[in-house]
Amino acid sequence: MTRSAFRLGLTGGIGSGKSTVARMLVERHGAALVDADAISRATTASGGAAINAIQTQFGPAFINADGALDREQMRELVFTDPTAKKRLERIVHPLVTQAILAQAEAAVANGYRCVLLDIPLLVESGHWRARLDRVLVVDCLEETQVARVVARNAMPAETVRQIIASQASRAQRAASADMVLFNDGCTLDSLGNEVAQIAAHFGL
Repeated sequence: MTRSAFRLGLTGGIGSGKSTVARMLVERHGAALVDADAISRATTASGGAAINAIQTQFGPAFINADGALDREQMRELVFTDPTAKKRLERIVHPLVTQAILAQAEAAVANGYRCVLLDIPLLVESGHWRARLDRVLVVDCLEETQVARVVARNAMPAETVRQIIASQASRAQRAASADMVLFNDGCTLDSLGNEVAQIAAHFGL
């Protein structure tokens, strides 16, 4: 990406409110959003860039009738075969990185001054920090994460805790952050005020 645009990385654990913060930065403050999760899902959807390689690596049983990755089959395999996740990541991650960078370049070409890169695994990936000008972490207590995801997704609390345990810790995220937004006990109005202050700090 050209250096004329400000590259703001956004990350946070499941249930932290990261997506709400991203939406506010885009809708209220004019940032361009590059959504790594959406890109990742697109690569494994029907016709996605990763589908042929996944079928070659894992076999046709892992592609469903619609031509997309069979996520349930893959989850079962990952549970029983510790190497499966890494093999899948070796296929998907380079494609996602390439698409993120391409979307960011397009945002710059369209005149955006700030490109917001929403990357859930920013800390875990190890390579994104050097590609960004600043990193904003959305944080909250683990109990709050669990309560939000249970309420939102009707997911068992223990499953949510397992997901949290598989992600970077709050301390690891904080160590990688230039700024931390503590989103616990906030109303949407108070969160919006916090986001406005952050946006002003980054010139939005």
